[in-house]
Amino acid sequence: MVLLAGLLSSAGTAGATERAATFFVGRLKYANNDGNDCAETAEQLAKLVSKVSTIEVHVERKVRTLEDSLFDTPFLFMNGHNDFVFSEQELENLRRYLAHGGFILGSGCCTNPAFPAAWRREFSRLFPGSAVQPIGYDHLIYRSFYKMPALHSMDKSGDIHLEGVFYKKQLVAVMCQDGLCCSFAMDASCNKGKGVPPDEAKKIAVNIAVYALTH
Repeated sequence: MVLLAGLLSSAGTAGATERAATFFVGRLKYANNDGNDCAETAEQLAKLVSKVSTIEVHVERKVRTLEDSLFDTPFLFMNGHNDFVFSEQELENLRRYLAHGGFILGSGCCTNPAFPAAWRREFSRLFPGSAVQPIGYDHLIYRSFYKMPALHSMDKSGDIHLEGVFYKKQLVAVMCQDGLCCSFAMDASCNKGKGVPPDEAKKIAVNIAVYALTH
């Protein structure tokens, strides 16, 4: 994986005039999903990282769970509106991918509950005894770049926790059910006042990318 250490300035802005590395986000095509939900959200994530680093942005690359290119793509983004079910071969490929250093960020679109419910169910099938679980605010992912003591909700009382899968105590996949991608890529224009506020969504998206690329 491309390491961000040394490329990111402590103030959260680019610390060099020349781009020192490149970063692209693979857009996952899985089950019956063609990787087109909510436009080019994966590319928008890469642009957020570029704004606070010396990393050059590449356009998002579509990667299918059943293709060998999966294993050449260190960071994958997946989102959707609907329920889905992984095939046994998809599960095996994702198991290998995550066990060998890959990282996946998942986000439900438009605060639709069907995708997050499916994500929890399907990702809990990957590793025995490693069900999807909430990620406590003491985890490094909340302070890997921006210090975020909590994630707030625009429509609910209480805070929002990221959820994730751990493999050998290492966080390998993260999901936010509350329209995270719509907030960081489209300023929550389709969330209708729900989910993570856009400013917090952009910060936690950067935190997730930085954490994935430095661990």
